[in-house]
Amino acid sequence: MPDETPEPPPESQPPSEPHHGAHARKPTSGEHWDAFKKSPFLPATVLVFILAAAAGLFAGSYTYFMANPTPHRIPTAVVGAYDSPRGKEFIGGMEKALDASLKLKVYGTAAQAREGVAQQKVFAVVDVGADRVRLDVSSASGQSVAQVLTQSAAQVAKATGTPIQVKDVRPLQKGDPRGLAIFYISLAAVIIGFVGAIQLSVHARGLNPAERIAFTIAYALLGGFVVAAVVDWLLGAVDLPFVESWMILSLTMFTSGMVFTMFNTLLGRWAMIPTWGLMVLLGNPSSGGAVSWPLLPSALGRIGQWLPPGASVNAQHTAVYFGGHQHFFPFLVLAGWALVSCAVFWTWRHRHPGGRERQSAAAHAAAAGEPAA
Repeated sequence: MPDETPEPPPESQPPSEPHHGAHARKPTSGEHWDAFKKSPFLPATVLVFILAAAAGLFAGSYTYFMANPTPHRIPTAVVGAYDSPRGKEFIGGMEKALDASLKLKVYGTAAQAREGVAQQKVFAVVDVGADRVRLDVSSASGQSVAQVLTQSAAQVAKATGTPIQVKDVRPLQKGDPRGLAIFYISLAAVIIGFVGAIQLSVHARGLNPAERIAFTIAYALLGGFVVAAVVDWLLGAVDLPFVESWMILSLTMFTSGMVFTMFNTLLGRWAMIPTWGLMVLLGNPSSGGAVSWPLLPSALGRIGQWLPPGASVNAQHTAVYFGGHQHFFPFLVLAGWALVSCAVFWTWRHRHPGGRERQSAAAHAAAAGEPAA
C-alpha cells in the first residue's frame, strides 16, 4: 500500500495589496452632490421640508382667518325712520359695539328689504319704528354674521333703552344649525377632485389626454352624486335641491381635478405645491363657508369669490337657502378655472408625465440606450 502522505495545507494567501489609482480616490464633494441629485434622497429631503412648511401654513392660515373672525363692513338694509335721532343712535351704537361699519342700503318698505336679503345683497334689516327697532337677521346668509349682529343689538338696546325685536327671517335647516354642512361638502368636492387627479396620474398613468379628461368627468359626476346622496338621503343633514347641488359638486370636483392636472403639466412632480396652496391654504379659508366674508379680512373675502372653493360655496349656498335667486357669477368662476386648466393641459399635453405615447417613447429610448425626451 503506497504511503499516504498528507498534502501540506495550502499556503495562506497574503493580504491583498490595497488598490491604487482612480478606484481608491475619495469622491469629491461635487461628485457626492451629483450622486445625491440623481438619487431618490433629494426629492425625499425636499418633501420633508415642504410638508413641514405646509403643515405650519395650513394650521396658521385656518387659525388666523377663522379662530377669531372680526366684522369689517356688513351690508345692512335700513327702512323706516332710520335717520331719526333714535335710528341714528341705534345704528351708531351698533357700529361701535361691532367695531365695524354697517354698509347701509335704504329700502322703501320692509318687504323690499327682505327681498334684498333673499337676493343676498344685504345681511340684515334694521327697521326703525316710532316706539321700537326691529332687526331682521339671516342665519342662512351667514350664521356667524347673524350671531354677532344679534349679540350687538341686545347690548345696544340695553345701553340706549331702546325696545328691540330680533327675528331670523332666513333660518338654517335643523340638521345644519351652524351652517357648516355646505362648507364641508364643498371642501370634500375640492379635495377629492384633486386627489382623484393625483390617483389617475399614479395608477392610470397611461391615459392619453382626452381619456384623462373623460375619466376626470366620470369620477366628478359619480363623486358629486355620492356626496349629495350621503348628506341628503342617508344622513338627512341638509335638504338639498338634489340635481342642482349634484351638478355644483360635480363641477367643483372636475375643476379641482383639472387644476391639479394643469399644474402637473407645467411643474411635473411638484404640482401638489401650487394646487394645495391655491385650493386649500388660500381657497378654503376665503370661501365664506366656515366664516362669512364680512368677517374675513376684506382682501381675502374678495379674492375668495374668484377661487373655485369660494365659487362652489356661493353657488351651493344659494341653491340650498335662496332658491330662485341663483347667480351666474359662481358658475362662471368654476367654468373659467376648468376651461383654463383644460386649455393649458391640452396645449402642453406633450409635457404631461402620463400618456401611452410618452411611455412608449421612453421605453424605446431606454431600449436603445438613449435618454428619453
